[in-house]
Amino acid sequence: MKAVLGLENGEYIIGDGFGAEGTTAGELVFTTQMGGYMEALTDPSYAGQILMFTYPLIGNYGVDEQNFQSPHVNALGCVVNEICQRPSSNRSLSSFFEENNLFGISGVDTRKLTIDTRVNGTLRAALITGDDNGEYAVECAKKVKPISETDLLSQVSCKEPYRIPGKGKRIAVIDLGIKKNIAVSLRKRGADLYMFPHNSSPSDIEACEPEAIFITNGPGDPVLATDAVKCAKHFIGQMPVFGICMGNQVLGRAFGAETYKMKFGHRGSNQPVRHHDGSIYITTQNHGFAVDGDTLPEDCEIYFSNVNDGSLEGFFSKDLDVYCVQFHPEAHGGPWDTEKTIFDFMYRRIP
Repeated sequence: MKAVLGLENGEYIIGDGFGAEGTTAGELVFTTQMGGYMEALTDPSYAGQILMFTYPLIGNYGVDEQNFQSPHVNALGCVVNEICQRPSSNRSLSSFFEENNLFGISGVDTRKLTIDTRVNGTLRAALITGDDNGEYAVECAKKVKPISETDLLSQVSCKEPYRIPGKGKRIAVIDLGIKKNIAVSLRKRGADLYMFPHNSSPSDIEACEPEAIFITNGPGDPVLATDAVKCAKHFIGQMPVFGICMGNQVLGRAFGAETYKMKFGHRGSNQPVRHHDGSIYITTQNHGFAVDGDTLPEDCEIYFSNVNDGSLEGFFSKDLDVYCVQFHPEAHGGPWDTEKTIFDFMYRRIP
């Protein structure tokens, strides 16, 4: 099947389509992970984005639905160098894409396109399958609304509150697009989870009488997560407040810090971070925005920093009992360096 990937800078790449015929458009981003491609594709934080894998062969173990991080694929499309048509087990990725009306393109020089993204920054893109009209794909890419102007939280957050019962400490979770394994990691420690939509009010959350607040990952610009920021401001100082990924950015903004769009972001399962005690961990990450650590107030301290570029990977306020990280300690499918360290620590902080 014909396919083409058009970029807002006027370039386009012709390849082989897989999945359904159609058109999708959004921000083109790359991930450096070598496995866990279904975990990435179903990660709600990829809403609004076309996901490109730098690893050259994708699909070798097929589609393992038990490891989905949400009920369906959230990435708008998939870009690969080569797709495995006959996996060792499970159904193939291409047949899954076809059955679920998803769009993919293979035969792309993903190494070159990744280098171009690192040099020039993230670009808007359009993926067309069933046609190879490059000029039309470029025009579609140019029409894509910037991600900072796009409401993505309403697409991935739960619509109504619900409970995941447990016998342990009661945690109110502000769902900005939670990955399943965040809930799994909390439940492993016995947590009684009350899940709330992204636009919940403090009074909505107080109704469950929580012992702690947890703010999840999610897609897009944290500037648009205004309700979550209001909730964070309300609960900081009243009880322990924790955050992961966008939760880290929301808490940064709640403290008055600035957030910014990164040149190409951090996405992959091999990202090194340095703890404030000097130790190094390898982490899974998926974010295109970050907190400007220089704008945090004096009562906040750096928790983790990125080894590669020095960007903020987490901060804490011991006096106010706020702890958050930019990376994903639940890390399904790996690495597991920080799962026990982070979740055990956070859970112990709850009185």
